[in-house]
Amino acid sequence: MKSNKEVLLIKDLASFEKIVNKDQSTYHINMMVMPGTLEDKHKDVDPEKGIRALRRQFNLVYLLTSGEHDVLLGAEYRWLKPNDLVIVPENMVYASKYISNCKGFCIHFKIEFIQNLIKESLSTDFPFFQFDTEHIINLKEEDSQIIQHAFKDIIQEYNNFSYEKDYILKNYIHILLLRIREIYRPYVKKVAESGSRSFKLATRFKHLVEKNFITNRIVSKYASELNVSSKYLGDVVKETFGKNPRDFINDMLLLESKVQLGSSDKSISEIAYDLNFQDQAHFTHFIKQKTGFSPARLRQKL
Repeated sequence: MKSNKEVLLIKDLASFEKIVNKDQSTYHINMMVMPGTLEDKHKDVDPEKGIRALRRQFNLVYLLTSGEHDVLLGAEYRWLKPNDLVIVPENMVYASKYISNCKGFCIHFKIEFIQNLIKESLSTDFPFFQFDTEHIINLKEEDSQIIQHAFKDIIQEYNNFSYEKDYILKNYIHILLLRIREIYRPYVKKVAESGSRSFKLATRFKHLVEKNFITNRIVSKYASELNVSSKYLGDVVKETFGKNPRDFINDMLLLESKVQLGSSDKSISEIAYDLNFQDQAHFTHFIKQKTGFSPARLRQKL
């Protein structure tokens, strides 16, 4: 982390275990991989507070087998179901407001750990790590069992002592990603084939907003890029996600504002500039309108 206030932009796995999972064990600052079960990782997380909005500078994959768990992943918010597989690429905004009695498996890892097994880049070899794709898929029971088995192999090896431990772990993680890719490809193809034109349009809009909300907050520009009218885009997004395009953009902007207020020592005027507001006054008005607090007060609450 960069400073004592920067608790939400988490650069290393050791800090994540201490700050988010409340694990006071001693971990090496350069730790590259951390697997485990959800019941173990969540045992000290306040179920009513969940996990505050944050960015990891490493990747997360987890499988929920049971329990109550909501998730905010980029612009998408949903309650998870049993056998939901969640992929969180590094630097994607992630939060959870409620976690209770969760069981399943998870792994954090840095790309450097398996770099020699990757042919091109992680997101090229494994497209589910790209930002503009689906990151939550519900597995069939037989597929869930395959992924659970892969997780168990990783956890068992991680807890073993062996001179070949790192080499075996790298290969087990690579196998996990290959198993996920094997399941993911037909799933995405099925969604693409079965989804309506409206659903595909709304999903494309969501991905565009996740990538461009700081530089583009004008609905008509998104509509133009998608070759539809603003009214049609508004109707489709409202029907698909339950909120209009403007709210979609503002929700992403508010989430990013919270991350920067809570995870940096930047001045409010610097954050306003970084988020492309006209000036600090406009940023203050936006925050107060959305939360009822000034940026300074919201920072204190975060």
